[in-house]
Amino acid sequence: MSQMWGIVPLPVVGHSSNRLTLLARPDWDFIAMKRYSVFAIAREAARYHTGWERAWAARAPKKKYDVIIVGAGGHGLATAYYLGRNHGIRNVAVLEKGWLGGGNTGRNTTIIRSNYLQDPSAAIYEKSRSLYETLSQDLNYNVMFSPRGVMMLAQTHHEVRGYQRTAHANALQGVATEYISPQRVKELCPIIDIDGPRYPVLGALWQPRGGTARHDAVAWGYARACSDMGMDIIQQCEVTAVRQSGSKVTGVSTTKGEIDCDKLGIVVAGHSGVLADMAGFRLPIESVALQALVSEPIKPCMDVVVMANTVHGYMSQSDKGEMVIGGGADGYNNYTQRGSFHHIEETVRALIETFPMISRLKMLRQWGGIVDMTGDRSPILSKTPLEGCFINCGWGTGGFKAIPGSGWGMAELMAKGASPLTDAFTLDRFREGRFIDESVAAGVAH
Repeated sequence: MSQMWGIVPLPVVGHSSNRLTLLARPDWDFIAMKRYSVFAIAREAARYHTGWERAWAARAPKKKYDVIIVGAGGHGLATAYYLGRNHGIRNVAVLEKGWLGGGNTGRNTTIIRSNYLQDPSAAIYEKSRSLYETLSQDLNYNVMFSPRGVMMLAQTHHEVRGYQRTAHANALQGVATEYISPQRVKELCPIIDIDGPRYPVLGALWQPRGGTARHDAVAWGYARACSDMGMDIIQQCEVTAVRQSGSKVTGVSTTKGEIDCDKLGIVVAGHSGVLADMAGFRLPIESVALQALVSEPIKPCMDVVVMANTVHGYMSQSDKGEMVIGGGADGYNNYTQRGSFHHIEETVRALIETFPMISRLKMLRQWGGIVDMTGDRSPILSKTPLEGCFINCGWGTGGFKAIPGSGWGMAELMAKGASPLTDAFTLDRFREGRFIDESVAAGVAH
């Protein structure tokens, strides 16, 4: 993937006073990379773009690290980044069996929101959403965060009551949402049919500061910052065994040799059960495929994200004009990353009732990702029975929106042994019956 390292990202262009403030922040004293800016683009244009550095370095693994993170997706890279930025732990390796961001991080539909019902969920997702607000400036890498707003349609009276309850819960949690009328829904999204024959729109839960971001840019931005801190990002390096002495982790065996570590973080989404089995414990998760598709590009017609749980579909429009469409996860366990016809038929048929205009669109491409689902549809961020080994998994269909908050909490957990963001998401909750039921909030893939 050397061609990926040479990608020139879009610069973060803002007011000069904002850039000066960012440069003066104490927690950025370690940054030595060449900063992206409008001036850098002008300079490189003058010399035919021959002076761009690689976004992150290609390094061979060392014999030992303080921390090894398995999984170079958004969550793994964010964990490594906040270990360095917040806790000063920079002797870190991020191992990836494929290419950086090639799993769910590069296969999702980029929706960001925090309007969850349960307090622990709202806390970690709102932390994540707030970090997304300034992530481009923090990383000096344009992640294209677009707070265009997210609405979740109420198309049954049961959903009306449920979303009104969530709006009240969000008010107590400090999450800015509101329940809006069908007329307001139509104002925000003119292409929607609020008088559908089977499922008319009765209202919606509206989060104005939700939105989208560019998924691969999030991974690349974190990777660039991690590399600049001296962390090693090692691709094409599959973990084949988790080594331990007694009940403590000592390192991993990989296709690039043995690597020792003091602490190990497993952040591999749908393959979490495989790595957990190597470490000697089992997880209460199942892996299923989550599919999505995009249409041919069309002129701008929709500047919000709309989710419809009743018909089980959601849609937004990308910066390139494509209609990004998704629905529910497959109903059977599998590890496929390909699409299937039944998903197109079921999801698009449902959405056409609410968005009649999309009936004439052609599909451009389709794909799938492997998601890990827990029984209560909430994640696991926890210590494990193996001392020094930590696990971050179970995000199901909502992992992308949680990347910054998940990395923040996981880094704190690994550095300090506990984090307010992760305390409720331990493995023990399944044995003790402390479920964090988000089956309604996660009722449609997003």
